[in-house]
Amino acid sequence: MKLDTKVTTFSIVMTVAMIIVIVVVSFLSFRQFTISTEREHIASIAEIVGISLSESMLHNSVENRDDFLGHLAAVEGLRAARVVRADSVSKQFGKGLKIEQFSDGIDARVMRDGRPYYELMEENNSLVFRGTLPYVATRSGHINCLQCHNVAEGTVLGAITISMSMSEMLRSAYVTSSVMVLAIVFFMLVMLWFFRRLVKPVITTAHDVQETVERAIQGDFHANIERRTNDEIGQVAVDLNSLLKFIHDGLNTISQDVAQLLQQTPAHEHENLLNSTINRVAGLIDAAHFKQAIEEDETKPEIYRRLSSVLQERFAVNNFSVYEVVPGSNRMTTLMVDGEADAPCRWCDPQILVHAESCRARRTGHTINSINSPGICYAFAPDAPDRVHVCIPIIQSGAVGSVLQLVVNKDEAARVHEFLPYLNVYLREAAPVIEAKRLMDTLRASNLTDAMTGLHNRRFLEEFAETLVSSNQRRKSQLSILMLDLDYFKMVNDTYGHDAGDLVLKALAKTMQASVRASDLVIRYGGEEFLIIMQDTGGEAAERVAEKIRADVEGMKVQLPGAVLQKTISIGIAEFPLDSDTFWQAVKYADVAMYNAKEAGRNRVVRFRPEMWKDEAKY
Repeated sequence: MKLDTKVTTFSIVMTVAMIIVIVVVSFLSFRQFTISTEREHIASIAEIVGISLSESMLHNSVENRDDFLGHLAAVEGLRAARVVRADSVSKQFGKGLKIEQFSDGIDARVMRDGRPYYELMEENNSLVFRGTLPYVATRSGHINCLQCHNVAEGTVLGAITISMSMSEMLRSAYVTSSVMVLAIVFFMLVMLWFFRRLVKPVITTAHDVQETVERAIQGDFHANIERRTNDEIGQVAVDLNSLLKFIHDGLNTISQDVAQLLQQTPAHEHENLLNSTINRVAGLIDAAHFKQAIEEDETKPEIYRRLSSVLQERFAVNNFSVYEVVPGSNRMTTLMVDGEADAPCRWCDPQILVHAESCRARRTGHTINSINSPGICYAFAPDAPDRVHVCIPIIQSGAVGSVLQLVVNKDEAARVHEFLPYLNVYLREAAPVIEAKRLMDTLRASNLTDAMTGLHNRRFLEEFAETLVSSNQRRKSQLSILMLDLDYFKMVNDTYGHDAGDLVLKALAKTMQASVRASDLVIRYGGEEFLIIMQDTGGEAAERVAEKIRADVEGMKVQLPGAVLQKTISIGIAEFPLDSDTFWQAVKYADVAMYNAKEAGRNRVVRFRPEMWKDEAKY
């Protein structure tokens, strides 16, 4: 129920209730007043009748008492007046007049009890108030009843009954009450009109405030509530106008700033400014949380997995690809496809992986949107004709480092355009973190790589050994460890210089890498000493590979200015966990076997045997 209706209903109900209360109270008051007045009137008449009868008896004119009672009938409103003798009077003076012998139950009760009786009754459709009062013998006063009556003082000599008509008095009461009610109704109507006039500005302002707040909830903060009074209500209207204008200006400023951060157009005039601002700020907060999370991730794959979760959960995109540009090359690799890590290329021609320039986003560094420009990229090769794509380059160090590709149905175009600005914020936040992780990986790789040969160094083995052993134990497989050392390498440095020695080491590194599998590890262990770890390889297979390396090194020719060098190599082999259940002990056994090869004449392959570990101090 509206406030106006409530106030009107309340006013009418209160007015009617007050009128009813006043009418009832007035009627009851007049009735009570009338009855009280009539009682006094009847008592007075009865007193007059009693005195008259006593005087008539004293003056021997009691026979005129009937005339006296008849004259009383002329009193206005008097319906009847009669006297009834008590038995004591009848015994002393006879029964008297016939009317004095009439007695009803009320007369008898009054003469018996000696107490007056009053009753309001209806006679001939008219209200009559009857009063029956006892006439008591007394010696006090100006008449001594005991002079004539042989009775004791206090004896009831008779009953005087007076009946008075109430119609005229009630009619007067009704007229008076009606006049009062009319006056009160008029007064209440005036009060109601004045109250309505007083409350109307409050109701109207409240209605305007309600409409204004409803519009504000919908994002419309343009308020112009009219000030109708100069009191607090009027000030409320002014203050609310000022407040909504302040909120509108503040939200508009925030929305423009956020839209600029999102690289998005500001809110339209009819757009819900509040909701759009809330959504934009929420998007920025989510992106900030995303950045905080990926900054704490350890590796790039973890970052891309988190980005994959954002695409699927936050933006409801299930088909996408993340490509990474291989630094210093024209190749790309797939890091994530439809949420699956290291999956094969699915939505584009695989040619882009070996020829990155085929990817338009990689080549131009611009967002490629086939929703707006169908067929813009020839490399896009979906398995359904209703698919479209958006490829977003992720800029790192001023160049395209990664490319995010979204693949959606054509009917999702509007939704994609809506969330693209927010996704771009995520990518902008992720780009420097990914770049930092890449630089850290590069730095870490440089610390774990021998700068001259490009092979892993001893520090790499120290960090990777635990992982290598754990993997080997899970597979219940074995490792073959080859320790290799060039024969008489010091003579090369002493004779031809260190540059020549470096050329020999580089050539040796290439020879070893060409002789082993990609899963095997070739490590420069120190100086001219190298270590090869062959996974899932037994001693015999490792011995064959070692023999091939030995032969290739023996036939290797290193061209120097003015000379050609040929060197030989000694190789020791140990097996883990066959020779030792401790990895580093197995490495030591391979080293022991290698020294045995040198002692046996160099340029040979020797497998570790337990008897070689007789004189540990020797090594």
